[in-house]
Amino acid sequence: MRRFLSSAFLFFSIALTYAQAPTFEEVISLQSVGSPRVSPDGQHVVFTRSSTDWENNRFDTEIWLAKNGEDPLLLTHTKEGSSRSPRWSPDGRWIAFLASRDEETQILLIRANGGEAYGLTETSGGVSSFEWSPDGKQIVFAQRRKREEEKQEETYGRFGVEDEEYECNELWVIDVNPDSFYESLLPAQLEDSIYLEERKPKKIISGDFHVGGYLWSPTGAFIAYNRQPDPLPNSFFHADVYLYDVANDTSRVLVNNLSADGLLAWSPDGEQIAFRSSVDDSVSNYYQNSRQFIIGRDGNGEVEVGLDVDEDLNGFEWTAAGLTATAWQKTRRIFYQIDSETGASREIATPVENLYSYSFSKDGDRIAFSARNDQDLTEIYIANYPFAQTKQITQMGDQLANWHTGSSDVVSWESMDRETIEGVLHKPSDFDPARKYPLMVVIHGGPTGISTPQPVPAYVYPQLQWMAKGALILRPNYRGSAGYGARFRALNVRNLGVGDAWDVESGVQNLIDKGIVHSDSVAAMGWSQGGYISAFLSTNSDRFKAISVGAGISNWMTYYVNTDIHPFTRQYLQATPWSDKAVYDKTSPMTNINQAQTPTLIQHGEFDRRVPIPNAYELYQGLQDVGVDTKLIVYKGFGHGITKPKERLAAIWHNWQWFAKHLWGEEVEMPE
Repeated sequence: MRRFLSSAFLFFSIALTYAQAPTFEEVISLQSVGSPRVSPDGQHVVFTRSSTDWENNRFDTEIWLAKNGEDPLLLTHTKEGSSRSPRWSPDGRWIAFLASRDEETQILLIRANGGEAYGLTETSGGVSSFEWSPDGKQIVFAQRRKREEEKQEETYGRFGVEDEEYECNELWVIDVNPDSFYESLLPAQLEDSIYLEERKPKKIISGDFHVGGYLWSPTGAFIAYNRQPDPLPNSFFHADVYLYDVANDTSRVLVNNLSADGLLAWSPDGEQIAFRSSVDDSVSNYYQNSRQFIIGRDGNGEVEVGLDVDEDLNGFEWTAAGLTATAWQKTRRIFYQIDSETGASREIATPVENLYSYSFSKDGDRIAFSARNDQDLTEIYIANYPFAQTKQITQMGDQLANWHTGSSDVVSWESMDRETIEGVLHKPSDFDPARKYPLMVVIHGGPTGISTPQPVPAYVYPQLQWMAKGALILRPNYRGSAGYGARFRALNVRNLGVGDAWDVESGVQNLIDKGIVHSDSVAAMGWSQGGYISAFLSTNSDRFKAISVGAGISNWMTYYVNTDIHPFTRQYLQATPWSDKAVYDKTSPMTNINQAQTPTLIQHGEFDRRVPIPNAYELYQGLQDVGVDTKLIVYKGFGHGITKPKERLAAIWHNWQWFAKHLWGEEVEMPE
């Protein structure tokens, strides 16, 4: 791992040593856990653990197993790529998972007591997801239907037609029977073509459509699945729920509202299905609450559930324990139990503040879950449901044993239109309320993202290191953020940028008024929607000494005609550029480029489809034209996020350099 060796970084090294802050590499190298799956008998837990492979410049994920409450052990070790999506066989003897084999993702099987992992599939389209049949004798999986392009290329070369280049998912089933097949063969035999004949998959659902999520019914008689015209991002508006009859090899539509419908869960008896729907609302899918319903397998008895939770419900499970889900409520992740008859929900107290993903044992008596308290890293737990005798399985927090992470607290203030806004304020370990500090404002994306208290806020912003250098960090949950209900999420409709800037600037002013922030030492930054808000502040505010715009929108018309999610703009601005140019001008950073004066760093992925790179070039040229100090850094080969460790390290250094120069007046070079 590289350290800071050059004398040019002496001031930085001293600060890190004094405060025991980690290096940039150490933050990027933090391991994390997730995707817990409890065994059918409730005794064991598999989960994923992600780490950083600097040599191969990638983030790796492997599967770990904790048996009978003992310390977890590494179950898989994929030479190239990662292993993910572990799923127990119904009898608890096998674990299926996804891993890369010959550049395609395949299903592999491994015994729960360890040993060699066997390849189950050898598809050319790659497996994106899978599920065991209830009797454990088959696995259903989704793979891409390959497009035929070779003949076209021979005659006409290579070209593409917009909105027509995609590969739809099909559903296939494959016989498993590991007891009679895999356990009777030697590993060498498993590669023999004679034996491979026994595991040829069968296509069951295919056509001029794309298959999304799917679930096998508890009885094994049906497979419910989501169906939409194609896999393009905007096609979810036209998704419906279908039922496949296994015995008859036929499909029929179950839910086909005018707007998006999505499968959630089967009832334990296989007679009902929970689903999500926008019903007939195709103009507010991005910012209104989703709605949840239960319907009989025969299409009758539809009832809406969860109406008393003013937020998006997610993570649905329906077992003998009942129908459960999670939702943000301000900065807390709450666990709910929902009455399937009345639709009423009630909060279930959890032993850890924020519960993320979870799974139940077959009888619903045991639950494995990932969760964290505000000042901790996410850990894996197992408990008797509802959350009795909880046992922590992992110890990821040990990674922070010698770090000074400071504190993070929820703060609130009144915005310019009197709306109450919350955010997270991070303070150094030696915080003194009698002092005034520089302030770094880090704005989340979304806009329906959320910032919550946590010990290591990171991504491409060196926040722990800034705190070690003597700065405060404010991460505002501006209007439109998740966790505060549908009305709050809709407050920036036709007011993007404008209202967001009110919330950010009023939050800064609140801390200045409290006497803990230097009014002339404030910086702002963010990625995606946070990058857009940063760009808006760059051209509409003189509050900030320096700004960093990550994958941000500079002009809504530029964004609208280039992005892969055109409806996003139409929904939030309630217009196209041709029907209401004024609202596009009002909310675009470029409109007031002539009044820009803040030094602005621009960071963008070369192949970003969500916020295409013309936005970066437009802002960069505009700032240059009006004489503002600016720099554009393009991360080669990346889309909307910086997903490899070396380039993420570079992006962190770029932000460190920019703000060192413009906030602290220091010239810093990146180490070789």
